[in-house]
Amino acid sequence: MKHRYNKQQQLYCNIETAWEFFSSPLNLEKITPKDLGFRVLSKIKNQEIYEGMIIDYIVSPIMHIPLKWKTEITQLEKLKSFTDFQLEGPYEYWNHYHEFIPNSHGVLMRDTVDYELPWGLLGNIAHRLFVKKKLDYIFNFRHQVLEEKFSKI
Repeated sequence: MKHRYNKQQQLYCNIETAWEFFSSPLNLEKITPKDLGFRVLSKIKNQEIYEGMIIDYIVSPIMHIPLKWKTEITQLEKLKSFTDFQLEGPYEYWNHYHEFIPNSHGVLMRDTVDYELPWGLLGNIAHRLFVKKKLDYIFNFRHQVLEEKFSKI
């Protein structure tokens, strides 16, 4: 069963500052809870994302078991949006659309994640028991970190 996760947050900065932060894959480690053991494996040095970019990670979302995760930037409109799509990883399907909308307060950032778990019925049970809660935990952590980083001046 496919699921959709939506989250939005007001960032109190200009679009260039927001884009600079979010277009660096290395900043993902800064906005992911430490207990997930998330690391970027790709040899990326402060390189801005581009359409077609492949990024390898390792993450330990369950019982500290490390899992490899490979995504591709499948869509990018500079200063507006980008999409990372899972090529290999823990989900049957993962498509994460990031949108940045300038407004009078700075930038409204929207995340839309379409995802599906493997294992059919067992995946649906896992979603109800802990996967949805884990996504809430991750995105709430991100919200807190970003609130501190891009708080009102």
